[in-house]
Amino acid sequence: MSALARTDLLGGIASLLYPPICTICSASVGVREYLCADCDAKLSRIVPPFCAKCSEPFDGAITTAFSCANCAHLVLHFDAAVSAYRSRGIARHVILNFKYGKQIHLRHLVAKWLIAAFDDPRLRDRRFDAIVPVPLHPARQRERGFNQAALLAERLGPHLGVSVRPVLRRVRFTTTQTAFDRSERIQNLRDAFRLRKKADVRNWRVLLIDDVLTTGSTLSECARVLKENGARAVYAATAARA
Repeated sequence: MSALARTDLLGGIASLLYPPICTICSASVGVREYLCADCDAKLSRIVPPFCAKCSEPFDGAITTAFSCANCAHLVLHFDAAVSAYRSRGIARHVILNFKYGKQIHLRHLVAKWLIAAFDDPRLRDRRFDAIVPVPLHPARQRERGFNQAALLAERLGPHLGVSVRPVLRRVRFTTTQTAFDRSERIQNLRDAFRLRKKADVRNWRVLLIDDVLTTGSTLSECARVLKENGARAVYAATAARA
């Protein structure tokens, strides 16, 4: 039995012994729910107007499609990156506990947010040939114990009826991105990803998956590699956007 299967089994047993509670405030919730109604209402949903390329929200009354100033001055290789929620407050807390706190059961909640991104017309009726999770460097994955993007992709695949194909690998361990601006992040990630040996993505319509979009530099570099190897289109979806 895999580690994830054991985790789910133990979680199922625990739910029989203890009533489910909100992961934030410990209020009672329904079976297979992770947030109470009050905490769920505090999530910040991304609504128009937002950048058609990277989903950066804007205040105002813009009614036509537009690109933000950052996207207008950079070459981003994905066709569009769509996020359902802002990575702040409760959403940020949950994702950090999922990624760094080893609370792997929270993947179910984060995947629910990811699925919500498909209400967006940029993704709603679009067909994909493969779901590709953004890979971690092997050293980082050993340290963390899992790849959060891969776990989310596994939840999304059956929902969309699309196969998960981990055709990318991360070949360079990059320094932390936090001190860099957007253009510097893109340069820092250059050649950090490659296509796996014998992988063939020619004419694929790819859906890239990650947990959070910050500047879009990681997704853009993955999309560049996919398109240079023949992918026809690359869209990205994340559960949240910084």
